[in-house]
Amino acid sequence: MARKYLITGGAGFIGSNFIRFVLAAEPDAVVTNLDALTYAGVKATVDELDANDRHTFVQGSITDADLVEALLPGHDVVINFAAETHVDRSIDGPSVFLETNVVGTGILVDAAYRHGVERFIQISTDEVYGSLADGFATEKSPLAPSSPYSAAKAGSDLLVGSYGVTYDYQAIITRCTNNFGPYQFPEKVIPLFVTNLLGDRKVPLYGDGRNERDWLHVEDHCSAVHLLVDQGVPGEIYNIGAGTPTSNIELTRRILGILELDESYIELVEDRQGHDFRYAVDASKMAELGWAPRHSLDDRLADTIDWYRSRGDWWRPLRERES
Repeated sequence: MARKYLITGGAGFIGSNFIRFVLAAEPDAVVTNLDALTYAGVKATVDELDANDRHTFVQGSITDADLVEALLPGHDVVINFAAETHVDRSIDGPSVFLETNVVGTGILVDAAYRHGVERFIQISTDEVYGSLADGFATEKSPLAPSSPYSAAKAGSDLLVGSYGVTYDYQAIITRCTNNFGPYQFPEKVIPLFVTNLLGDRKVPLYGDGRNERDWLHVEDHCSAVHLLVDQGVPGEIYNIGAGTPTSNIELTRRILGILELDESYIELVEDRQGHDFRYAVDASKMAELGWAPRHSLDDRLADTIDWYRSRGDWWRPLRERES
């Protein structure tokens, strides 16, 4: 049976990549893409997706209860990628993070429950576990968010989970590590550094660069979420990650090496407030379903850089708008 998906945040980085993934993987699938086109929602990305007649774009926010109520009937799967995501922005202005990530998620999951949507997947983040000195967080690890962004995501996770306890509406929650790949908004570290360097500008590295992140290619994230549409257990939480934490300074050196530049392009800047030292998750529950990442950072960093090198038409207007 052909599925009808409602994908929220589908003009953003991971959401738009997932739409491409599902349209390729399911020849009969139909996607409604709801995105507010805030600063990180890119109209050029939507225009590319609209080339497929199985994709329908609706501009609007998950905080608009009337719009969500009108859209939901008839959808088989709801996947909530919509979120305010940038930690620095959450420090400067947390209220919009609470509104979108908590209130908006609440509106969406409540409507999905009332309309009997078969599968609801909440896309969360490894940042809800907070900073780990060592080891890997499991799905049972305590939540210890450090920023308004991660606290808002933890709140939305708890809200979605409460619908299982209160209403027996069992959603799935995923918590993924840092993603990289094409169509990532250029405020994030890899596209920011790459586009800076392509413009012969230095890269701003927080603190001493020893903070660690686990980098997963966005295609692997998409394949994990798609697997959960069929095989995920309702009510469960699934960590998704590559299992290979890399320091920010090492990541920077790899980017410089690919672009054949030296470390004079690194500019150490004051560390941000509440900067977690290390994120890492145990993804063994996903492995039990047969999922494993197919791409490493080393495998795909060069072609990610090549994508930004060739797609100045996509990212340059975004950089100019934000400058």
